[in-house]
Amino acid sequence: MSEDGEFRETFPALSKELEEKTTKTLKIDGVRTMAEETGPKGGTETFTPDVVDYIRRCDTVSQALEIVDYLMRRNEISPSQAREIKDQLKTDGLRSFGSKKEKDHYLHHGIGEE
Repeated sequence: MSEDGEFRETFPALSKELEEKTTKTLKIDGVRTMAEETGPKGGTETFTPDVVDYIRRCDTVSQALEIVDYLMRRNEISPSQAREIKDQLKTDGLRSFGSKKEKDHYLHHGIGEE
């Protein structure tokens, strides 16, 4: 069987669309060129929350300040970062870091979404 006949047999609807020129066109806005951008292999994504993720779960500024102090003690943020975050909390408020992330946020919204 020829390649053309094999294609028609394997993909009859697509073959018909191509012959009748009724195919749809889609605009492609961008192309990913680097393999590193595709994420980890195996389909399993891991996520490590940062200070902002923890702050967005807080209900009060005092809770957020406690988180900042804790992360600074564990050397997960530097003293200068802690100072900047505390200043932002005092001047702009808790929600200046983003809306509150409720319980099970990532379960409902996924890892890469806000």
